[in-house]
Amino acid sequence: MDQRLRGWNKGWGSGCLGMLIFSGSLPATRLAVADFSPLFLTAIRALIAAALALVCLTVLRQKRPAARDLVGLAVVALGVVVGFPLLSALALQSITAARSAVFIGLLPLATALFAVLLEGERPRARFWLFSLAGAASVSGFALTHSTSGALRGDLLMCAAILICGLGYAKGASLSRHLGGWQVISWALVLAAPVTGLLATATWPAAGLRGVSPAAWAGLGYVAIFSMLVGFVFWYRGLALGGIARVGQLQLLQPFFGLLLAALFLREPVVWPMLACTGLTVLCVAGARRFA
Repeated sequence: MDQRLRGWNKGWGSGCLGMLIFSGSLPATRLAVADFSPLFLTAIRALIAAALALVCLTVLRQKRPAARDLVGLAVVALGVVVGFPLLSALALQSITAARSAVFIGLLPLATALFAVLLEGERPRARFWLFSLAGAASVSGFALTHSTSGALRGDLLMCAAILICGLGYAKGASLSRHLGGWQVISWALVLAAPVTGLLATATWPAAGLRGVSPAAWAGLGYVAIFSMLVGFVFWYRGLALGGIARVGQLQLLQPFFGLLLAALFLREPVVWPMLACTGLTVLCVAGARRFA
């Protein structure tokens, strides 16, 4: 039992680092889509990360994944290499980074659902109560503060959350025998032919000379940290502490996302956003207690 408890604690620590890194993803994407199209941004961030991942895999002489793991890696690539980056980038064309950050509160519930469906995890009933309460607070905010212009962005963020939850759950399962950084690295390499073709097809007609320093900084962050480094800690945390359990840490991510959006993007953070985020903080504490 002591060894199991230590594993859970390590999982929560590693998962927390991953969550903090991911908190900067939406603000950084918001900066990048000012000068890059969503399709090009999705492709080029994955391609840059794939090049770094290939170097790491080669230098550290990692064995190629078995044939039975290829389908799972393809699911990871679909969910977190292409699906979430593309859908969230499209959403950020019509909503602010602060608003999109609130939707991250739905991600732990999506991850937990796929953990049950794909991996057979069985959290307690009270866990689901707190998870649903956190998701309800996010949904309530979105429904009561939606406008006609924001509806498209809200729906795209919901779709992004769903497919990301699938990628998280499958990636965490694979990381138990492949390793956390190896899973995201192989998924990036597997997707590289597709993202390479997409980057070529969507290359800006005017070239890259007019891209602002802020957009370059946003691209650099999402390519290196959001697409690669964050997953090293996140998948390790999910594998050690349990997918459904550690996944609840992302109920805290909106808080840090709002803070970064206010500090770096000067976006307004209204009191309903803070109230919704505060409620999710309480929910993650309850979910951890009864996981």
